[in-house]
Amino acid sequence: MLSLWKPWKFLSSKTFSAFETLQFLSLSSSSLQIKSLSPSAASESLRRSPPRLVISQVIKYATTHKAAQQFRSFIITSGLLLHATAHFILLCNTLLRCYPLFEPLRRFPSFPPSYDTFVYSFLLHSCADLELLLPGLQLHALTLKVGFRSHVYVQTSIVRLYAASGFLLDALKVFDEMPDRSSVTWNVLITGLVKLGELERARAVFDRMPARTVVSWTAIIDGYTRLNRHEEAAGLFWRMVAHYGMEPTEITLLTIFPSISNLGALKICQSVHAYAEKKGFKASDVRITNSLIDCYAKCGCIDSASGVFEEMSVERKNLVSWTSIISGFTMHGMGAEAMESFEMMEKEGHKANRVTFLSILSGCSHGGLVEEGLEFFKKLVVEYQIEPDIMHYGSLIDMLGRAGRLEEAEGIASEIPMEIANVVIWRTLLGACSFHGNVLMAERVTRRILSMEGAYGGDYVLMSNIFAAAGKYGEAEKWRRMMDCSNSTKVPGQSLV
Repeated sequence: MLSLWKPWKFLSSKTFSAFETLQFLSLSSSSLQIKSLSPSAASESLRRSPPRLVISQVIKYATTHKAAQQFRSFIITSGLLLHATAHFILLCNTLLRCYPLFEPLRRFPSFPPSYDTFVYSFLLHSCADLELLLPGLQLHALTLKVGFRSHVYVQTSIVRLYAASGFLLDALKVFDEMPDRSSVTWNVLITGLVKLGELERARAVFDRMPARTVVSWTAIIDGYTRLNRHEEAAGLFWRMVAHYGMEPTEITLLTIFPSISNLGALKICQSVHAYAEKKGFKASDVRITNSLIDCYAKCGCIDSASGVFEEMSVERKNLVSWTSIISGFTMHGMGAEAMESFEMMEKEGHKANRVTFLSILSGCSHGGLVEEGLEFFKKLVVEYQIEPDIMHYGSLIDMLGRAGRLEEAEGIASEIPMEIANVVIWRTLLGACSFHGNVLMAERVTRRILSMEGAYGGDYVLMSNIFAAAGKYGEAEKWRRMMDCSNSTKVPGQSLV
């Protein structure tokens, strides 16, 4: 059963060992067994025993659905549902953390209206995480009935529920009607709007925020990054640091790295690198180190990327680290180095995934390492038993096409399963035919493309150019006329010169 909450944040390991035995609970090898007690005896046992005794067993068997059912039976037979004592509320809170789908979550009428705000906040967060809108609506109504209309934590949970469920207007309405708001309330709304793609609304809320925190800055920067508005994301990042003196967290850095990479902003990457070193993020968070490797490579500085990678200890390097450096070597045309890194990765005991194989195949393609690339593709299928996707096939066909092995490339393209095949594969092959002047295959491939997607002006133009390069001007003119008759369009080329 899914566990959304981590109760060990609230109870230490010493508490667990101190309360492992419970007088009225006994454990069998397969599941938790509750001794048969009368309701009065069970209630008396609970009153005599600290509630953490029960809680420790709840946590210990948090993945056992049968245990949850037996706990529920005990609560019902002991009569604890009739009065919400402090002990019972503490126990119920733990059950909600361990079992978000615990039966009372679906049967709100059995909940005593005297529950505290802590319980309602937990329930609302569970509904948001599990996308249970109808129970969430019932909880919202119940909070109004019991007088929590103005409670900032409960109302913040309601804002999060509506935002997570996509009910933007309801989230805004609850937010606007709140007499008091904490910074968490503002951040919840901004984050919800960003995830819904409502960046302009999120920015308007951000600009209204009386006291911005690093969380709100990170959320709005993330919104611009998600929508590929990288210059604005980078501008906000510098504004946060330079004008407001806000210190970025690890999450902030992870959010801005994609924008730095897309802009190729090497100086910003170096500044972030220095900041991460100063704050100890690079040493403590492997995600920061991996992002630096990828960012330096995409900014065109493979030496810095390799330097960051080499500084990592063998124990810290994970599969993402190796994949990042292999991908970096690949994009810089260093196929031999990428292949060497792949072999070292395997020696270190890391098992490649489909992303790693895609990087190494691309490296072999750009480096002209055809036989090595074929061996890696065989390893992908046979040794690792990974089903190739269209991108793996595309890299393989591109590799063979660059090497002039067009017949092999056409054969592989023809064998790609229909459910993943697309025209991109055939256009890759068509480009190789154009480069190597194979007119007959180019005509076959073009007709295959037209049958799959229909008319596209670029395909006709390319085919016409292939015939013209071969001196067959009549055929070239024929393909131009076919383009005119098909009413297909071609985007005109533009120059910034």
